[in-house]
Amino acid sequence: MKIELISGVVLAGGENIRFPFLKGFIKLGKSTIIEKNLFLLKELFDEVFISANIPDVYFYLGAQMVGDVLPSRGPMSGIYSALINTKSECAFVIACDMPFLKKDLIVFICKKHDEISRSKSVDATIPICNGKPQPLLGIYCKTVLPYFERCVRNDKTSMKRLLSEINTYFIDESDIMTIDPDCRSFFNINTIEDYERILMAHG
Repeated sequence: MKIELISGVVLAGGENIRFPFLKGFIKLGKSTIIEKNLFLLKELFDEVFISANIPDVYFYLGAQMVGDVLPSRGPMSGIYSALINTKSECAFVIACDMPFLKKDLIVFICKKHDEISRSKSVDATIPICNGKPQPLLGIYCKTVLPYFERCVRNDKTSMKRLLSEINTYFIDESDIMTIDPDCRSFFNINTIEDYERILMAHG
């Protein structure tokens, strides 16, 4: 059964400065990371987007594409553009370079969001892992759009600051650990060293 009232978004618009090619196309086993994660989101959500500013390289995936509506300022611009285009009131956001996403964790975060939003207004639902908020694996709702726009236009795009200023529900790390005790879902590939560790882990 699909998760209602939420769409899925893969953020693939990063500058990729520290890596020699697009990280979403790293191949682990028979699939690339972005293929694997897109398939996972399509299992869970009726509407799924790829947020990217070079859409032509992703056309073969057959997913809806959305580019930055505002000036490109990192994840905030991509999330804003996805929320503007989605039919749902909220979007579950993941980064394109997360190779170990757990389906059960995504479902768990969505259930937590549904539970808390029944009793109070929530702009975002974000898990805590390794002692820190994880802004690129969580839920954002359209109520953040005016704030996002002001931040992007004023070049104040710190996601950490954003989460402290909107109505964010933080899921306790102890709850996350029941699903993903090693926080592997939150691992993303930033450097060649990260890539080499991933390859070693996969033998």
